Amino acid sequence: MSIGKFVTGFAIGSIVGGLIGVLLAPQSGEETRELLAEKSKNICDKAQDAVSEIQTKADGIVNDMQEKGDELISKLQDVINKQKKSEEA
Repeated sequence: MSIGKFVTGFAIGSIVGGLIGVLLAPQSGEETRELLAEKSKNICDKAQDAVSEIQTKADGIVNDMQEKGDELISKLQDVINKQKKSEEA
């Protein structure tokens, strides 16, 4: 079994277990709904934060790659120009 599958199964199991625990807890329906709403909002907020962080990192990586690509193109253009000059001479 791969680690990724284990982590995914563990996460899903934790979520399902938490939901069952909340639903079976000895509290009123209104309290349970409020708790579920609060927990789902927290999960949504954390997910949005994670997506934002991943997007920021991805943007940085893309910018770095673009800069390196531009540098490589510039170096290749220099080599081509030098080759042309040596052929003309």
